[in-house]
Amino acid sequence: MNEQAVAADETPAVAVTPVRRATIVFILITLLLDMIAMSIVIPVFPTLVEDFAGGDTSHAAELVGLFFTVWALMQFLFSPVAGGLSDRFGRRPVILISNFGLGFSYIMTALAPSLGWLFVSRVVSGITASSISAATAYIADVTPPEKRAAAFGLTGVCFGLGFVLGPALGGVLASIDLRLPFWVSAGLSLANAMYGLFVLPESLAPEKRQHFSWRRANPVGSLVLLRSHPELAGLSMVHFLYTLAHNVLPSVFVLYAGFRYGWDQMTIGLTMAGSGLAMIVVQGALVKPAVKRFGERRALVMGLFCAVIGFSIYAWAPRGELFWLGIPILALWGLYGPSAQGLMSCRVTPSEQGQLQGALSSIMGITGMIGPGLFSLTFAFFIAPERSTALPGAPFFMAAVLVAAALTLAWRVTRPGAAVTPTH
Repeated sequence: MNEQAVAADETPAVAVTPVRRATIVFILITLLLDMIAMSIVIPVFPTLVEDFAGGDTSHAAELVGLFFTVWALMQFLFSPVAGGLSDRFGRRPVILISNFGLGFSYIMTALAPSLGWLFVSRVVSGITASSISAATAYIADVTPPEKRAAAFGLTGVCFGLGFVLGPALGGVLASIDLRLPFWVSAGLSLANAMYGLFVLPESLAPEKRQHFSWRRANPVGSLVLLRSHPELAGLSMVHFLYTLAHNVLPSVFVLYAGFRYGWDQMTIGLTMAGSGLAMIVVQGALVKPAVKRFGERRALVMGLFCAVIGFSIYAWAPRGELFWLGIPILALWGLYGPSAQGLMSCRVTPSEQGQLQGALSSIMGITGMIGPGLFSLTFAFFIAPERSTALPGAPFFMAAVLVAAALTLAWRVTRPGAAVTPTH
C-alpha cells in the first residue's frame, strides 16, 4: 500500500463539496488580507517602533530591520509546515486557523506595551501569514492545469491591490491613532475567518492527501521537492533570483526617491499606489490573454525581460518624471508570476501542491532575509560621502542583473521539448 493510500485510510471521510464562486472569492480575500498584513506596516510600524525607542531614529531603524528579518524567518520556517499540513489535513483547516491567528497577531500589536511584546506579535504574524501557501494550493486544487496561469493572475491582483490599500489604509488610519490600523486589520481578518467557516468547502479530496512528514515539511526538506524534476529545479532557481530582485523595492525605494529626487512622503505614497495599480492592470487584464496568445513560457520570458528594462530605467533615471516612465514597463513583469506558477504546479502531483507552495514561500523567506541587507548596504556604499561620484541607482542595476540571470536560466529550462510529468 503506498503512502498516499495510507494517508487516505487514516483521514476521516470528509466530503469535498463542489467549489462555489463564493469560495474562490474567500481565498482571494484571504490573500488580499495577508498582503495588507505585510504592507500596512510600511507607513505605520516604523513610527510605532520609533515611539518605543524614545524617538531615536537610528536605533529604531536597527529594530525595524530586525523585526522585518524575523518576520521573513518565520515565513521561511513555517510556510512549508503550513503547506505540508494542508496536504495532510486539507486546505480548509489550515487557512481558517491561519486567519484567526493573523487576527490575533494584529490585536497583540495594537495592545503592545513594550518592544518585547511587539517582537512577539511580529513572530506570530510571520507564522500565521504562512496561510499563503495553503491558499495558493487551494487555487491549484480547483483549477484545471491549462487555466492555472489565469487563476494565479487573480492572486496577483490581490497582491497588487493589497500593496495599494495597505500603505494607504495604514497612513489614513494612523493619522487618527497610531494603533488603529492594527485594530481594523484584526477585525477584517477575524470577520474573514468567521465568514470562511460557513462558505469555504474543502478542496483536497481525502484520497489525494498524503501523510505529513517533517522530512518534507521542514524548510530544507520541503525544497527537496523542487529537485524532483530538472525543469522544476531550474524554475525554482529562476524564482529565487526573481524574488531576490523584487526585494530592492521595499528595501531602498523610499530612501532612493528622497535622496535622488527630493520627493516628499505624499509623492512617494502616490508613486507606490501608481505602481500597485499598474500591477493590478497587468495581473487582472493582461495575464490571461497573454498566456492564451503566447503560452506560459513566452509570457514568463516577456515578464522577466520587461523587469530588466524597468529596473534599468529606475537605476538610470536622473529625474523623477523619467522614473515614472519605468512604472508601466516594470509592471509587465507581472506576467512572470502566474506563468511560473502554472508551469511549476503542472510538474507535481495534486497531493504535492501544498508542499510546492510551501517550498516557494520558503524561497521567498530566504530572499526576504538576504535582500533587504544586500540592497540597503549597496545603496549606502554607493552614496557614501567619501565617494567622489554617487551612484544611487546601483541597487536597481543589481536587481536588473539578477533578473537578467533569471531570464537566461528561464529561457533554457523551459525550452520546447523539456519533459513534463503528467499530473492530472
